[in-house]
Amino acid sequence: MIHEMAVEASGLRKSYGKVQVLQGVDIGVRKGSVFALLGPNGSGKTTTVRILSTLTSLDGGEAKVAGFDVTRERRKVRQRITLTGQQAAIDKNQTGAENLYMMARLSGLSRAGAHERARYLLERFDLTEAGGRRLGTYSGGMARRLDLAASLVSSPSVVFLDEPTTGLDPRSRQALWGVVADLAASGLTVFLTTQYLEEADRLADRVALLDGGKVVAEGTPDELKERVSGQRLDLELADRDAFETVLGLLGDRIAEQDRDLLTIGVATDGSAHRVRSLLDEVDPDRDRVAKFSIHSATLDDVFLALTGRTVPDAEAGEVKETAGV
Repeated sequence: MIHEMAVEASGLRKSYGKVQVLQGVDIGVRKGSVFALLGPNGSGKTTTVRILSTLTSLDGGEAKVAGFDVTRERRKVRQRITLTGQQAAIDKNQTGAENLYMMARLSGLSRAGAHERARYLLERFDLTEAGGRRLGTYSGGMARRLDLAASLVSSPSVVFLDEPTTGLDPRSRQALWGVVADLAASGLTVFLTTQYLEEADRLADRVALLDGGKVVAEGTPDELKERVSGQRLDLELADRDAFETVLGLLGDRIAEQDRDLLTIGVATDGSAHRVRSLLDEVDPDRDRVAKFSIHSATLDDVFLALTGRTVPDAEAGEVKETAGV
């Protein structure tokens, strides 16, 4: 089956001074799908989105969005996309309904059409009751939903969401995930950037891992997990000495570790034979391992296996992307 592409990028390059932010990024996003670009701060996620949404010029490579070249056909691209960033871009002094009405009028709708569009979007994003209240009274999650609603006033075909849940509490994040899933179900193409591994796992049809300005892996969440292992064995050690001993025995096979909790995770195929073999290896006298559990590999395991770091570790060492990037 041939899938029509909503986003196509090849060899994207971008530098700011001597800092190479993108070093040849290739991306393909099918129409009507959710694509997640996953990586730490400074990896180039926001730069990629700004190039694809025509806000930043590229130094090399080429890209098309909704079938139009982002350099030569910027106006046509902008007519077919919307971009929602990490901070809500709506007027806190207006009500929710007034914000949407204003956006609709700016998009060229008549007064009657703007009122109708505002009512529809308030209902779609479960904001009807709050529509008459000033934005300053909204919670963070409500404001983010209104911001997303405002971005859909013009009925775009591709929606760029640049870390849309950053700063939200867990309940608000879950609610926004539901909104994104509904957008995809309605046929829109969603291009999502995120630092949250669970977010990419929950929402995306395909995921690309970006590290140091390069795509280090791409596939469905399950395909990426299969690259490192289908399962992981988590060990809780009895004491500090046991932790250090097992750490030395497992070496580079360790998927993750927590010195404070005395836990170590190691990749395994999940079979009883392999699990018993690992336990016998690290705890032959049955006095080092206090507890163990087996669970499916996560995207965190994938990132660690491919980069040698977890996403939080990577964030600490990355060069922050230039302001406005």
